[in-house]
Amino acid sequence: MPVEHRSYNTSNGSLPYLFSSASANSNKPAPVVVFLHGGRDRGTDLNILLKWGLPRFVDLSASLPYFFVAPQIAPEQTWVERESDVLALLDELIASEAIDPLQVILAGFSLGTAGAWHIASVNPGRFAGLVAVSGRVPKTLEPNQLTALKNIPIQIFQGAQDKNLSLEDAENFVKTLREQGATVEFTVLPDGDHFIADTVYSDPTLQQWLVSPNHQAKVLSN
Repeated sequence: MPVEHRSYNTSNGSLPYLFSSASANSNKPAPVVVFLHGGRDRGTDLNILLKWGLPRFVDLSASLPYFFVAPQIAPEQTWVERESDVLALLDELIASEAIDPLQVILAGFSLGTAGAWHIASVNPGRFAGLVAVSGRVPKTLEPNQLTALKNIPIQIFQGAQDKNLSLEDAENFVKTLREQGATVEFTVLPDGDHFIADTVYSDPTLQQWLVSPNHQAKVLSN
């Protein structure tokens, strides 16, 4: 169903976001997918997010078994800078919607993937899964922070022709994550470049993975 355009007020200014409810299921709490966009989609127009990737897929879908949230940050901002605002928005929605707080999936693309790594590693008990598309693990993360991801199932997608991130670099950080005890599924698209989000997020297998009942956050943060 078409997504809603909303805005959440924070101490750092407003945080516009796209929102879509889960398909009705006897009022049973449903998972939520929080999507963090890439660098070129920063701005003040939410319609930019609807042009491709997961937001476009959700907007064109008749109904989906999960809630969907996609905030938008301003030009020159990063997701690390807006971490507290993203979490506050998530808390607000969990309090007001039939969202299962144990089934929060954090997904990203490029700059959003870097943000997802950071937010999930600092707040690991809040997330039941992580989807990383075309983005590396930030070098600023300490080994103990990566270890914190070991209880979160992770899906990583990488285009073999990505000029922004080499396949070798992607393989190396997958190895590092696994050495830290993380459960990682790594998918390489042989002909894919950096912009593989349409293909990745519309894949039926990934869509099913997003709502897997086996994904449950181990511990909720306060």
